[in-house]
Amino acid sequence: MIPYLAYGSNLLTSRLAARCPSARVIGHAEIPGHSLDFSKRGRDGSAKATITQGDASTRGVLFEIEENDIPALDAAEGAGLHYEKIALVLEDGARAFTYRALQRRDGIAPFEWYLALIRAGRREHGLGLDDLAPVVPIPDPEPDRPGFIAAREALERAGYRDWRSAL
Repeated sequence: MIPYLAYGSNLLTSRLAARCPSARVIGHAEIPGHSLDFSKRGRDGSAKATITQGDASTRGVLFEIEENDIPALDAAEGAGLHYEKIALVLEDGARAFTYRALQRRDGIAPFEWYLALIRAGRREHGLGLDDLAPVVPIPDPEPDRPGFIAAREALERAGYRDWRSAL
């Protein structure tokens, strides 16, 4: 089992489990020296979560994932193309990997469904939402977008009858 730290849409266990069936929650974790922002431009043109080096720390959830599930997660995250896989030493000395955007862009916003995944994951793990309050999402103009469909399905599996209620 390999420790993986989720801080964005993979916080929602049902989303991560769809990508990595072996994923099991270990517990909360902090990413020291990194703050959360929404400056990574996704393949769909909207903002995605990333971490940026700085003075702050970012809350996340540590999962264990079987090694044979890692290629699927790398593919979903666009490892090597959109995100770089990085090794972390957490505040308690534990080691894990996560992903950080290779390029950043200001002035972009996440789609509502994407922010709903993160908020639902934060609620699921009791991480709080205060730092997400300033994030203003935008509607996705393509309701049949595969990412939007997958998000709705993950939110439904997590118990949300209407994905909007996760916002």
